[in-house]
Amino acid sequence: MTGLYEGEKMSNNEYLTHLTEITEIRHYLHQHPEVSNQEFETTKKIKELLAKWDVEVLTTNLNTGLLAEIKGPTKGPIIALRTDIDALPVQEKTELAFKSQTANVMHACGHDLHMASLLGAIRYFKEHQELIKGTIRFLFQPAEETGSGANQVLEKNVLAGVQAIVGFHNNPNIPVGTIALQAGPMMAGCYKFEIKIKGKGSHGAKPEKSRDPIVTLATIVSSLQTIVSRNINPQDAVVVSVTHVNAGSVWNVIPNEAVLGGTVRLFNLQNTAIVKQHLDELAQNIAAAYGQSVSIEWEERTLPIANDEKLTQAVLSNLNVPVIKPTLSMAGEDFATYQKEIPGVFAFVGSNGKTNAADWHNPNFVGLDETIPTGIEYFVESGLGLLQYLNQADK
Repeated sequence: MTGLYEGEKMSNNEYLTHLTEITEIRHYLHQHPEVSNQEFETTKKIKELLAKWDVEVLTTNLNTGLLAEIKGPTKGPIIALRTDIDALPVQEKTELAFKSQTANVMHACGHDLHMASLLGAIRYFKEHQELIKGTIRFLFQPAEETGSGANQVLEKNVLAGVQAIVGFHNNPNIPVGTIALQAGPMMAGCYKFEIKIKGKGSHGAKPEKSRDPIVTLATIVSSLQTIVSRNINPQDAVVVSVTHVNAGSVWNVIPNEAVLGGTVRLFNLQNTAIVKQHLDELAQNIAAAYGQSVSIEWEERTLPIANDEKLTQAVLSNLNVPVIKPTLSMAGEDFATYQKEIPGVFAFVGSNGKTNAADWHNPNFVGLDETIPTGIEYFVESGLGLLQYLNQADK
């Protein structure tokens, strides 16, 4: 079967040459997780491996994370393959033999699988450099979990000259050996809001002397549920969730202030303005009706991930593993930040698939080692396919 690049497509066996080594690296990374912007030892370990494999690490202004490069024998397009490298402040509860050795820190989102897959792809590309019709850069990105890492990369001009970018996230809900991919939406935009209500406190026995912010809070929480049901097209997926409330600390005192916060998730950016407008109006009008005031903070954490149609087709045409239609995820991922400036493709790679498998950010999360060959193949085949597509487009 012939792929988009010249030559025969690789069988899975081609990616198993260094699988034992790459799996051991994955175990090491899982045992030594580091939270966002503190990935110093992780960065050091990756640099040591790349030096051992004679892979060039480019100079950047990143505090953690790095950019490496392998050039092919001929000039051509420049693409980037990206992985995230940070872990979460979670105490691991699995019984894995290689469980985290750092208290209260865990790769509970499987970024160790992502790193191992990209390192495996680098190992492959270094030994098959003649296949690269251009240049492939390898981005080990910090701080994905805070939503700030991709911004750091772009602000420091790390991806200058890159014409297309590829990434993936493991998915424990999908069987190992399977990839979920499509053009268009994949993961939701993620927004954070906080509403502070300023009322007037009093003794609990004299509520008439108060402007009770707790009553206002309760009304706002109930009213926010109408934003989606009465303002958004029913065919669009939008979630507005209140996730924390805080008011008062004494049983017999009505407090002066109350706070509520939560998240909004959506795929269509046009709905962002609708949700924000109605959230602001509801909170302000309800507070005013109760003789109180509010301050509202709105923060964009990640944009929706939407895959470039032509690049996605180039990747799909080059893959030799089962590809399924993805279930859109309401979780956020800052890969979308790159897609504002660079066309890109993002996929899910199956990492478990058992009916009771713990999901991302769970202390019992288990991403299986068997994920790695498919992750390597995704990076290799998508990289080669995109280079071939871009070379053809340039002619």
